Amino acid sequence: MKTVFFFILSGLYLSLNAQQPPKYFVYLSDIENTIKSDLRYFTHQNFIGKPIDGYKKDTLILTKKAAKALHKIQQILLKENLSLKIFDAYRPQRAVDHFVGWATVLNDTLMKAEYYPEVPKSELFNLGYIASKSGHSRGSTVDITLVDIKTGKELDMGSTYDFFGEISHPFYKKINKKQQKNRLFLRETMLKNGFKPYANEWWHFTLKKEPFPTTYFNFPIE
Repeated sequence: MKTVFFFILSGLYLSLNAQQPPKYFVYLSDIENTIKSDLRYFTHQNFIGKPIDGYKKDTLILTKKAAKALHKIQQILLKENLSLKIFDAYRPQRAVDHFVGWATVLNDTLMKAEYYPEVPKSELFNLGYIASKSGHSRGSTVDITLVDIKTGKELDMGSTYDFFGEISHPFYKKINKKQQKNRLFLRETMLKNGFKPYANEWWHFTLKKEPFPTTYFNFPIE
């Protein structure tokens, strides 16, 4: 039986039958298989504390254009004994809806100590940590860091991925010089190769000339 997936086009939900991502989307591993991944929303290791709706398989999906851009960046980094590591790529709208629903249940604070110790859950919407739409659902946004190939360890960026707080802002000053340098290197590398950063998260980048700038997809990751 074919899997049914849904996507949003110009604010309307449409449905198609398919077993693969829609046209112009690819599995990143088919374009670049040396990039490391840690798909947190497929696991319990995220700010909610359980797998997120729509993440049915531990695989990264992106628009083909974004995947090719990451391939180019990876080849540059490999020469420096570094690798990209992706925490999230395409994100179904149903996953975003899961975040929104969770944010309204104020007594569900299972992961507060790890991800938002200083931010009241009631303020997550107002502070912009949770929103009803995400660039990830357009298929050309990644949450990303760098890994030292020799040690296998992530470079120290001064805060953990998905931490809700000012320390996650790219130019936060109260981290050490090495951490600031690592953030700046990641940012400059992505900027030079076709991606734009997000002001509140050092790890978040979107392809500048993304192919679906107004389309929010909802097909599952499988």
